[in-house]
Parts: sequence; C-alpha cells; structure tokens
Amino acid sequence: MSNDATAYTTVPPRARQKTSMVPIALATLSGSALEWYDFFLYGTAAALVFNKIMFPTTDPYIGTLLAFGTYALGFLARPLGGIVFGRLGDRIGRKAVLILTLVIMGAATVGMGLLPTYAMTGLAAPVLLIALRLVQGLGAGAEFGGAAILAVEFSSRGRRGLHGSWPAVGVFVGLLLSSGIFAIMTTALSPEAFLAWGWRIPFLLSILVVATALIIRVKVSETPAFEKLKSEDQVSKQPVREILRTQKKPLFILMGAQVAQNGNSYVYLTFATSYIVGTLGLASSLGPLGVALGAAVTLVTIPFFGWLSDRIGRKPVILFGALSGAAFAFPFFWLLQTKSEGLVLLALVIGIGVGNAAMFGPQGAFFSELFTSRVRFSGLSMGREIASAAVGGFVPLVAVALVGWSGHFWPVAVLTILICLTGVLAMSFSAETKDRSVEAAELR
Repeated sequence: MSNDATAYTTVPPRARQKTSMVPIALATLSGSALEWYDFFLYGTAAALVFNKIMFPTTDPYIGTLLAFGTYALGFLARPLGGIVFGRLGDRIGRKAVLILTLVIMGAATVGMGLLPTYAMTGLAAPVLLIALRLVQGLGAGAEFGGAAILAVEFSSRGRRGLHGSWPAVGVFVGLLLSSGIFAIMTTALSPEAFLAWGWRIPFLLSILVVATALIIRVKVSETPAFEKLKSEDQVSKQPVREILRTQKKPLFILMGAQVAQNGNSYVYLTFATSYIVGTLGLASSLGPLGVALGAAVTLVTIPFFGWLSDRIGRKPVILFGALSGAAFAFPFFWLLQTKSEGLVLLALVIGIGVGNAAMFGPQGAFFSELFTSRVRFSGLSMGREIASAAVGGFVPLVAVALVGWSGHFWPVAVLTILICLTGVLAMSFSAETKDRSVEAAELR
C-alpha cells in the first residue's frame, strides 16, 4: 500500500466551500467538551471523592487503587464503542452517530451525580458506578473520532490542521470546566459538605452541556465526503474488515501516536492530582487548579499547533511534541518535589500546554488523513480507542502502584519517557499527510 499523497484521488471540494466552519467548529468542540468533561470529572472524583465514599477502606492507598481501577474500566469499554459506533458512522453517516453518542455520554454522567454512596446501599453503590462508567465509555468511544472527521471533511485542504484541532480544544474546554468546578467546590465547601453532597453538582451540571451540544449538532448537515460516498454507492459494507485487509499500516501508526499523546497526558491530568495530595501532602485544590491553568493555555497552543501543521506538516509538529514530552518527564517531578505552589502550577502548565498540545493539535487532521473516506470513522475510532485503552486508563493506576512500590517518582518519569518514545517510533513510519484528499474512497 502506498502512503504517498498521490495515492489518494483529489476531488474538488464542492459543498465544503459553501459551508461556514463556525457551526461545524461549535458542533465538534461542544461534543468533545462534554465527552472529556465527563471523563476528567470522573478522573478527578476518583482521586478526591470515590476513593472515600464508594470504595471505603482503612488504607487510603488501596481506596485510591480501587477508584482508579473503575476509571480504567471506562477505557476498556471505549474500543467496543469505537468499533460499534465507528462502523455505524461509516455505514449511516457521521451526524446521526454523533447525536447518539452525545445522548449516551450525557445520560451516564448525570446518572453518576444521582448515585447513592457505599454508606447508603453498600456494594450496590460501586456496582452502579461501574455500570455507568462502562456506558459512558461506550458512548465516548466514537465521539472524538466522529467530531474530528466532521471538522476535517468540511474543511478546505489548507486549513484542515486548524479546523481538525477544535475537537482537541473541546477536550480541554471540558477539562477546564471539570477542574474549575471541582476547584471551586473544594474551596467553597468544607470537606464534610463536599463529600456529603457537593461532589454531585459537577456531574449534574453536565446536562447543560448536553443540551447545548445537542441543539448545535441537530442543525449540522452531513459531510460532503460521506454524501459523495452515498451518491456513488461507495459506502463500505464491512469497514472494519476492509481496514484490516487494506489499511493496517495507517491503523498502527495512529495507535502509536495515540499511545504517546494519551499516556503522556494522563500523567499530568489524573495521576498528578493524586500525587500532589496523597504523596506530597499539598492542598486538594492545588492539582485541579494547575490542571485548569494548563487547560486554559491549551486553548491557544492546540489551535496554534494545528495551524502550524498546515504550514510545515503534521509529522514534524507531532514529533516535536513527543520528544519535548520525553525531555520534560524528570523536570516535571523535580518541580513538584519543591512543594512550592507556584512551581507546581508551572509544571502542570508546561506539561499540559506544550509537548502534549503539540502532539494533540494536529491529531484530528492527521488521523483523518491516514484513512480513505469509506473506512475513516471506523479506522480513527477503533485505532484511537484501542490505544487509549492500552495506556490512558491504566497509566494513573500503574503510576500509583509504581510510587507505592518504590516510594519515589523516578519510575513514573521513566514510564512517561517510554510512552513518548512510542510516538516517535510510530511517526518514523508515516509519510506526510497534509496534502491528501479526504474525499477519496479508494487507495490508488
């Protein structure tokens, strides 16, 4: 299989030129924001709340491991969601699937806010929590992929990196909302009030994001690339089988790049919050505040790196992100060890807003361009979520276990470096993709 840009047929972007990118950007950003508001909310709650009220134990370390274990379960459900809904996205269209996944994710998150605690119902509480976490993971399995495809398939060729970055921006809008709300709640309420009822408010507020995103998505039309597939009777009947038969190399490149970005990000976004409180003994509001500040920075750096990838290519930008992420692994923990609130916040801002943003910004365009339009939704969602399940949900769990085993941060820093180098290796096998057509249905 050729990876050259010429391997893809160029098709004039007819309908795409007549479509404003503003509603498309809002549709992709809002749904992605909900997805990751939900997931980061759970990650923060696992570190600060669920380890106390859902998995009570005399050993705080064991309680944290159990809470992060359920966090990992959501990632195990995501590949199944990516395969099921990705196939639907290639069979019935991008729009319908994105509306369905939005409703599923929102319902699961609101349900978490209504759950009883272990003290109320015993084992039923963690069982219900796990069930909702699995449902949440199923819906989220195709959300980012579908949103990225929607943006890229509507965008003009020279701006796909920028427009494909909006779902990634949405990730950090969701993170900013979840971390910010948790920081407000933990600061405004006493620890007793927060654990009694305050933790529920962020989960219940997700209904506002669902309503907003749903209104926007219903008004968006189907993408030109999928409409072209339907008009030419080129819709794939078995997209997953087609990927495994004809497009395995792009699938593995995507997975390697995703392992680097996803695994690296969860060191900062989830594990660091637990480490700052549990190991360093600092204020519980410090981690969420640092993550919120880092998320605010990415609202600028992610679209910048997406735009930069339109100018110099996806490959050099992603490689810069992976290498800088590896280089910052030990300095990140050195800054945390100072226990200076200013330096802890700086460490989180740099970790989230530079290397991770450089890997993340071009992803929507790069991952979409790796596949033909017939199998794009399946390839992107399946590959991305399998890679995320392999590392994202387990990185915080493994990191907590490594610190417990060694009593030191260095094993986690080494783990971070190895994760980032996986991305470097994957990108070394990829050709540049920024000049490929996204409307081509076949490899030539």
